[in-house]
Amino acid sequence: MKTFTNDAIQKAMISSGMIPVFFHADIEVAKGVLDASYKGGVRVFEMTNRGENAFQVFTQLLKHAEQYPDLILGIGTIMNAALTQKYIDAGAHFIVSPILKPEMATVCQQADKLWIPGCATLTEIVTAKDLGAKVIKVFPGSVLGPGFISSIMPVVPGLQLMPTGGVEPTEANLSAWFKAGVICVGMGSQLFTKEIIETKNWDRLQQSVADALAIIQKIRVKK
Repeated sequence: MKTFTNDAIQKAMISSGMIPVFFHADIEVAKGVLDASYKGGVRVFEMTNRGENAFQVFTQLLKHAEQYPDLILGIGTIMNAALTQKYIDAGAHFIVSPILKPEMATVCQQADKLWIPGCATLTEIVTAKDLGAKVIKVFPGSVLGPGFISSIMPVVPGLQLMPTGGVEPTEANLSAWFKAGVICVGMGSQLFTKEIIETKNWDRLQQSVADALAIIQKIRVKK
């Protein structure tokens, strides 16, 4: 089983600037999305724990991902300590949550796993930082917006923030986020459109992923 240090995961997140966020109950669809994302340049991928068979899909996806030695695969939408432990035992490389729950921090610290809690206020963000979170998810991104990021960055310098929810793969939207100071973005339905998934157009998805990553690199050069 592949393992990655927390530092290596954090560096990979910063390097690519984007983490795809996806779940599908059909393992073959999940594999297709993962393959296309990897071929498009993704090296950190988050599957979400959103379906009744999510655990089975994740364990199969982990095995499938063994063919990509540098692909880091984490699990998102985790809400408590028990699920955190279950997915860590299964081999998840990092844990993401839409909420801030201290019991999850304890489990991740004991297992030396990167814990990325979801926060929507400055109080939650500082609490997460105090609990040891190296990367913090800003959620829901579409509600809070880049202005929220740029407002809090001077107050707590050095934050490593990742907005998720409503992030769009356009130059205008991504520019706003990265200029505000985020290290990377989580991107789901805006990238994995209903049409692409229904038609299983993996070539198109690969190109969409590559285009989004290229936009992010272009933005960073301009900064």
